Amino acid sequence: MSLRNYIDKIKPNFEEGGKFYWLHSTFDAFETFLYVPDTTSKSGVHIHDARDSKRTMVIVIIALMPALLFGMYNVGFQHYLAIGQDVGFWTKFFYGLLSVLPQIVVSYVVGLGIEFAMAQMKHEEVSEGFLVTGILIPMILPVDTPLWMIAVATAFAVVFAKEVFGGTGYNIFNVALIARAFLFFSYPSKMSGDQVWVRTGSTFGMGKGTVVDGFSGATPLGQLATTDAHSFADFSFRGITGQPLTTSDMFFGFIPGSVGEVSTLAILLGAILLIATNVGSWKTMFSVFLGGLFTVTLVNLFAANAAMEMPANYHFLLGGFAFGAVFMATDPVTSARTETGKWIYGFLIGLIAVTIRIFNPGYPEGMMLSILFMNAFAPLIDFYVVDANIKKRLKRVEVKNREK
Repeated sequence: MSLRNYIDKIKPNFEEGGKFYWLHSTFDAFETFLYVPDTTSKSGVHIHDARDSKRTMVIVIIALMPALLFGMYNVGFQHYLAIGQDVGFWTKFFYGLLSVLPQIVVSYVVGLGIEFAMAQMKHEEVSEGFLVTGILIPMILPVDTPLWMIAVATAFAVVFAKEVFGGTGYNIFNVALIARAFLFFSYPSKMSGDQVWVRTGSTFGMGKGTVVDGFSGATPLGQLATTDAHSFADFSFRGITGQPLTTSDMFFGFIPGSVGEVSTLAILLGAILLIATNVGSWKTMFSVFLGGLFTVTLVNLFAANAAMEMPANYHFLLGGFAFGAVFMATDPVTSARTETGKWIYGFLIGLIAVTIRIFNPGYPEGMMLSILFMNAFAPLIDFYVVDANIKKRLKRVEVKNREK
C-alpha cells in the first residue's frame, strides 16, 4: 500500500498542468505496469473483459519461458560440448544466461526507449506490445549476433515496421521478424540460417580468465542443403562436434540453432498455454503444420535429392518451423483474423516455408520469409473470406424471397 500511496501522491505532477506533464506517458506506463488501471468506459457500447492487452502480453511471455530457458541451457551445452569440457547443469545454464541476457537487455532498452520517446512526442499511452517483441528478437537470432547489430535491427524494426504505421495494432508485418530480416539482408554472413557459432569467452570451470576460441559449424538444415548425398537414407544429421543427432535430440533441443527455436518440446508447452488461454489460435498453428505436411508429402513423390526426400517430422523439428507456427504466425495483429482465413493463412505459411527450404539451398531456413510474405496477404485473405460470406448470405436472402 505504501507504493500505491506514493504513486497517488506524485501523480498530479504528471497530469495536465503539473510540472512533469511532459513525462505523462512515461509515468502512465510505469503505473499501469505495476497496477491495473482503474479507468473504465462511461458511455457508449463497449465489450468489457478481464483480459486486457497487458495480461495478453504477460501470458505470451510466460509461454515463451520454457523455450527461452532451455535455449539458454543449450547455449552452454553446445559450448562445452564443442570444447570437450564435462561440466554440470548449472554451469551450462549460467553460461548461456550470461550469453543471452545482454541481448535481451539491449533489445528492451533500445525498443522501449523508442516506444517511450514516440509516446511522449504524440502524448499517447505507451503500448505493452513491445514486451513480447523485445524478448522475441533475441530468441530468433544466433547467439553470436553482436549487440550493436541487435540494437540497430531493433531500432529499424520498431521505427519502420511499427511506428510509421501508427504503432501497436497497426503494423502490417511482424516486428520481431522484420528485425531478423533486416539483419539477414544487411549482414547475411551472420543470418544465413546455415551456420551456427558456439559462443566464446571466459568459461566456468576452466580457471579464471581462461578463454576458448569460437567454434563454427553448419546447422542441421545447413548440412542438408550442402550435402553430396543423393538420397536422404544416405544422409545423417551431425551435431556441433560431428556426433550423430537423433530425433529425440531434435525434439528436446540438444542441437545447434537460435536460442528459442531449438526445443520443440518447450515450444509445445508454450503452445498449450496459448491455446488454453485463447491467446493463440490453434487453427493457425495446426494449419501451418498441415501446409508443411501437404508440401512435403507432395515433394516426396517426385524427390530427386536428399532434401526433397526428407520426411515431414524433420522439417517440424528443425529450424524455426515450430517456433514460427506457435509464436509468429499467431500474432493477432499481422495474421488473418477470420476463422476461415486462419486456416488459409497458416496452410500457405507451411507450404511456402517448406518450398523455400527444399528449393533454395542458399537459404535453408524459410519460415521467416514465409510468415512475412503472408503478413502482406493476411488482409486480402480476410477481405475475400468476408466478401464470400456476404455473397452467401445475400443468396440465402434471395432464395427466401423467391419462396415467398
